[in-house]
Amino acid sequence: MSTGEYADLSALDIARHVRHGDVTAVDVAGAALARIAEVDHAVRAFTEVWAEQALTHAADVDARLARGAVLPLAGVPIGVKTGEGPGSYQNTRLVAAGCVPVGATSVPRTGRGWQTYGHTDRGPTLNPFDPAWSPGGSSAGSAAAVAAGLVPLASGSDGAGSVRIPAAWCGIVGFKPTHGRLPARDRAGLNSPGVLVGDPRDALAYLDAVAEPPVPAVRSTYPLRAVWSATLGYADTSPAVAAVARRSAERLAEAGLVTLAEDSGLALLDPAPAWTALRAGVPSSTEDVSRVVTTNEERLRDCFRRADVVLTPTTPHPPHGHDGPGARMSVALTWAFNLSGHPALSLPAGITAQRAPVGLQLVVRHHEERQLLDIADRATRLGAVPRSLGAVPAPEPGPRRCRRGVTQ
Repeated sequence: MSTGEYADLSALDIARHVRHGDVTAVDVAGAALARIAEVDHAVRAFTEVWAEQALTHAADVDARLARGAVLPLAGVPIGVKTGEGPGSYQNTRLVAAGCVPVGATSVPRTGRGWQTYGHTDRGPTLNPFDPAWSPGGSSAGSAAAVAAGLVPLASGSDGAGSVRIPAAWCGIVGFKPTHGRLPARDRAGLNSPGVLVGDPRDALAYLDAVAEPPVPAVRSTYPLRAVWSATLGYADTSPAVAAVARRSAERLAEAGLVTLAEDSGLALLDPAPAWTALRAGVPSSTEDVSRVVTTNEERLRDCFRRADVVLTPTTPHPPHGHDGPGARMSVALTWAFNLSGHPALSLPAGITAQRAPVGLQLVVRHHEERQLLDIADRATRLGAVPRSLGAVPAPEPGPRRCRRGVTQ
């Protein structure tokens, strides 16, 4: 397996080949490590690479398969978000399903406020789309690693949009389950484990691997009723970003997946004060916190009586540079759903006239993750959204190329 062939495979592609004996898990791990050696200098996605451990673990996967073990993600190399480690709940479950951790992916340095880029000892993590841009955060390295074809799947965590924002800015898929589906990463219950992938079907495979008990199926008849909001009633969303995301929402309608409400009437209260207070440990019963949380819960409950899915841009502005976002709040459209706990996902929507990637955020009712991922999969297979926008840096100096036929 060449590194180029490896980079174009989804997690499910790899697992199928390994289970069928077309290639061994050791072969795949070797290709992943070679790909990282060739390309990671151009993105700095990894803070550590666990080469020896990865090969040993891959050999164990091959041995388990030979003994008849059922491993739905056999031999799939994964990046592990720094701060979690292979022993976190979701990574332990992924390893049990056959995944092979190959290294730790970058996160921002602590104590830097709203910094949204990854830190490594080689410099900041670079966006594979354009090295001048941040990849987003805090799951910066995980997003960059997937977009650059270093791994097909990487773990993340999402406390205010930390999976969905880097997915949007790196042109891939970022998925956050319903809060409580997996053990929270913080005391406030705002931070949910999540995943970065290039294909929505890999996100479903992730959910099946990590969720216990299994997530039940949701049967729906398409088109679903969709509500569109560029601002959620409070965000200062860039017109250019809103236009790209809105066009993506319209393509979902044209594909027969949704019917769009022209006037949604969805207007939430700005979640900033409540989110900040809860993160700081202020009780949810405090008057100001309770007012925001209760009001938004009521408005979302009313919205989901009328609609099956909410569509928004994932971020209110395009990727910023490595000097940080300034006064802009990258989380403005995502953290409302950390407070409410709804499952949410970012899909590649397209690019602005300045070639900046934009994400389309999809939000559904609590516990309807399978519905959310089915919409995403159908949208991708029908061509309503790009399969991936992620640019893959070339191993040697030269023009950049893009994954899965998306040109730049």
